[in-house]
Amino acid sequence: MTPSQLRAFLAVARHRGFSAAARALGVSQPTLTTQVQSLEREHNVELFFRRGRRVDLSETAQRLLPIAQNIAELELDALNLLVNSGALHVGHLRIGAVGPFHVIEMVDAYRARYPQVELSIKLGNSAQSLADLENYVTDVAVLASVTDDARFHALPYADHAVVLFAHRSHPFYQRETVPLAELEQQPMLMREQGSTTRLALEKVLQQAGVKPRVVMEIGSREALREAVARGLGLAAVSEAEFIPDERFRMVRIEGDPVSTHTYVYCLAERREGRLVGSFMKIAARG
Repeated sequence: MTPSQLRAFLAVARHRGFSAAARALGVSQPTLTTQVQSLEREHNVELFFRRGRRVDLSETAQRLLPIAQNIAELELDALNLLVNSGALHVGHLRIGAVGPFHVIEMVDAYRARYPQVELSIKLGNSAQSLADLENYVTDVAVLASVTDDARFHALPYADHAVVLFAHRSHPFYQRETVPLAELEQQPMLMREQGSTTRLALEKVLQQAGVKPRVVMEIGSREALREAVARGLGLAAVSEAEFIPDERFRMVRIEGDPVSTHTYVYCLAERREGRLVGSFMKIAARG
């Protein structure tokens, strides 16, 4: 049964006549008659008994009617879903991020524009967040790194210096800035492999020939903060993500030679999608 045949059958059944049904559908009576007859012919059934201008339903038509009505309702439900999804009245956007700072800022702006879209956030490092995008675990990602992988589309969002933070017992605590060279053999607490902040710092240290003493590798910002707060070593963080604490202070590296760059990512093939595209446009406005 085609959609046209479905509508023709329902209209004739509802109006008990071909003329009234044709007027209701806005088609000619011969067109409507052809649709009904083709349905009867294809399935070797008789659906209507024509009694002058009146039409009665056959037993088959009576049994078909509630099924056809359900199909029509489901078709309408499907259409409404597509229309609402296209208009961003419904949907679920999954966001990956390396930290809460910028992503919450973006989510706030997005919800103000599209309050009916459901949002969820998954935090992880840059490597994991890119893998989640690739595997359709998330739809967009807010990351502090750039890749030349053509499968991804990256939108620049913000730049921030990488700063140190030192416990009150550390000599650096008394200083506003320190030269990069003074990190030589300093006890450093590092984020895990794959952390963009770590990669940015290690690249600059290597170029300068400076070798700090890595005493611990820590997998989360919260744990890193607590380790510094207990005097276990120095650590580095993007300035945008530094949270003041009386137990330690921010110390800048002279000249701000290390920085991270925040990007909003999606799969290139999905950048024009309604949900993904709408988020990218909000992010582009800053």
